[in-house]
Amino acid sequence: MLIFVYRVTAGQEKVVADVLKNKIRKEKLGIYSIAAIDELHGYLMVEADDEVAVRQAAMRIPHIKGVLAKNMDPKEVDTLVTAKSVGITISKGDIVELISGPFKGEKARVIKLDETKEDVTVELTEVAVPIPVTIKVGAIRMFQKAET
Repeated sequence: MLIFVYRVTAGQEKVVADVLKNKIRKEKLGIYSIAAIDELHGYLMVEADDEVAVRQAAMRIPHIKGVLAKNMDPKEVDTLVTAKSVGITISKGDIVELISGPFKGEKARVIKLDETKEDVTVELTEVAVPIPVTIKVGAIRMFQKAET
């Protein structure tokens, strides 16, 4: 298996990876994994058998600018991928405090987690009508763990 690199619009790596994932599943292309590394702005790595499948998957997907001519050595990937320590583990039902955005300082209950996009959907608790809000994990702080 080989590792190929897509050039994509900077900031759109995760969006492209999501669209690419859906296309690969639908058309059953020979691509086995997709990696969007935070430190590599404007690039997306995929693991595939051949370049034909990689180029076929990229067709008609917005924000993909092209495929790099040279495929990547797996040893080069090892230097890019390092394990990060997870600071806070948030789960469904936890009470959190919003630390940025228009609802800064509000308390909310976690109702849904999307780990792939690093989004969390919370429901504001200190308002007359509960409002579900989807925000990034970095915009919240743990206030109280859910009782088990």
